[in-house]
Amino acid sequence: MKLSRLAVALSVQALGLAGCYIVPVGPDGNYAIYIPTHPSPAYPGQSPVPSTLPGQPAQPRVLHARLYPENDTATQTGMVAGTVTNMMTGKGRFQVQYAGEVLTGEATRVSGDERKGIASAYGPSGSFMSCEYQMNTPMQGAGTCNFSNGARYKVHIGN
Repeated sequence: MKLSRLAVALSVQALGLAGCYIVPVGPDGNYAIYIPTHPSPAYPGQSPVPSTLPGQPAQPRVLHARLYPENDTATQTGMVAGTVTNMMTGKGRFQVQYAGEVLTGEATRVSGDERKGIASAYGPSGSFMSCEYQMNTPMQGAGTCNFSNGARYKVHIGN
């Protein structure tokens, strides 16, 4: 009798965990529970975006943005690094350090095409930038950024 209760208890636990996976979320070894969701948050042919728990919205993710010079003006400053905080809602916060100042702004997906987006940022001295990008997955993409001083960069988004 005790053996059958144990078997039932273990079966219930196994069935309860059958849809969950433990996956690494970073090189630091931290783990999160990945619960498969319907495929709508991902792009066609891609895996669903990990969320927190069923019924809860996906948590914001910080993505690295690396900008590589594409013209002579940009070459004078060199590679530029920044971050995009993907709010997982089609919007994000964008921040980049450029020529000694921090430019901040936002990134927004283009209506009608969830892969394409634009990003804009502004600095305290009046400098600004604008970018157009396309995401390969919800966590990785590429595009072009133009600065108010004429510098043009290729941007790579993702970790």
